Amino acid sequence: MASELDRHVGLVSGIFLIMGTMIGSGIFISPKGVLEGAGSVGLGLITWMACGVVVTLAALCYAELGTMIPKSGGEHSYLMHTYGKLNKCFGPIPAFLFDWVGLFIIRPTMFAIMTLSLGTYAIKPFFLDCQPPESAIKAVSLSAIIVIAFINGYSAKMATHIQNICTVVKLIAILILTIGGIIKISQGNSENIQDGFEDTETDVSLIAIAFYNGLWAFDGWNNLNFVTEELKNPGRNLPISIMVGIPLTTACYVLANIGYLGVMSKEEIVVSHAVAVAWGQRMMGVAAFIMPIFVSISCFGAANGCLFASGRLCFAAAREGHFPQVFSFISLNGRTPLPSIILTAFIGACLIIPGDLSTLIDFFSFSAWIAYGFTVFSLLVLRRTEPKAERPFRVPTVIAVFVVLTSLYLILAPIIQSPRVEFLYAFLFIASGLLLYFPFVYFKAFRRPLQPVVDWITIKIQKTFLVVP
Repeated sequence: MASELDRHVGLVSGIFLIMGTMIGSGIFISPKGVLEGAGSVGLGLITWMACGVVVTLAALCYAELGTMIPKSGGEHSYLMHTYGKLNKCFGPIPAFLFDWVGLFIIRPTMFAIMTLSLGTYAIKPFFLDCQPPESAIKAVSLSAIIVIAFINGYSAKMATHIQNICTVVKLIAILILTIGGIIKISQGNSENIQDGFEDTETDVSLIAIAFYNGLWAFDGWNNLNFVTEELKNPGRNLPISIMVGIPLTTACYVLANIGYLGVMSKEEIVVSHAVAVAWGQRMMGVAAFIMPIFVSISCFGAANGCLFASGRLCFAAAREGHFPQVFSFISLNGRTPLPSIILTAFIGACLIIPGDLSTLIDFFSFSAWIAYGFTVFSLLVLRRTEPKAERPFRVPTVIAVFVVLTSLYLILAPIIQSPRVEFLYAFLFIASGLLLYFPFVYFKAFRRPLQPVVDWITIKIQKTFLVVP
């Protein structure tokens, strides 16, 4: 018996999925890193706006790919379509390496960061005067993973409704930040804004670190491309969701930073590890506990949107034979890619146990922009190999070139500025995918002896979770 995913994501839900995944913990943590790299308030605000422009242009390139190749799976589907036909042996390698890195680093790391942020802020009201214990943070984070995985596995509509509700809540939190800051500025507390470009950083590689922190707050901009097969009228709704959702998020981020600067100095923001909590303690007094609650809900919504999209990557990769076929099966009752959701959540949980936020963010950002740049480059390749293909939405070539060059800068600048062994580990991990591709995917030499065991496990999973091809 065959089944398929339902098209249940409309225009509003598409906009909320983009905004709700981007607005997570980043705006409540990243202002510190952006100011450190930029050096001045003026360049910091420009960095936030520039990050919004870069992400919008990259997302528009993805919109062309998504309307031309209307399949779920995001980068996997675009890389497979672009290179898979060129050479039977080597053509699928870019897509497989993205699957390898995406499933085991990029997507679960993003999910883990969001749930760790959720855990940090969720218990912060109980430890306002000290740092919460790490064991408690990870216990809350793991509990959140279980809840989010259950929601996404049970019903895609439920996950979408929760995403919409959480997005509204986080917009309310940003509104509170903005209004509070503007009130303080109108009362004469404008010296922090008046600093302008004083102490502006001139080291290009340090400015790249500011961009990394800002772009981390925008990550999730490509999540709608992972659920294209569940999007109503993708040729229309995908580009509109991008053109509405990302500029609105950029405006929210700039206003939130103005809200911070109306209450806190640049130096106070830089030394704060939880800017929103410090702002709440300064502005809200005994009601300061409200801010961590808002941030926790924001992180929950972002993690929910991340898992919603990430499960579709594993689903699409398994459908192409890059992972065991059982991960391309969907729930008979809920019409969700249940096995892939469980696997993605499990890997995210494994990353939480030994990981910490700063290490995960650095590892994620570096790996992610390698994938983003190469995917946008594939758009330029398709302009050559399939010039007459139907493109319901098309971006100027100069935009795609700009995004590719920007991604190269973001990849190389941190290596030049502060070369670390983590970057070597990332490259080695990506290359190690080749050790699996040829024996397991291309030659299938090691798969045949294991096939009876795989079939037995597949049947057990089908019976346990009621999933079908």
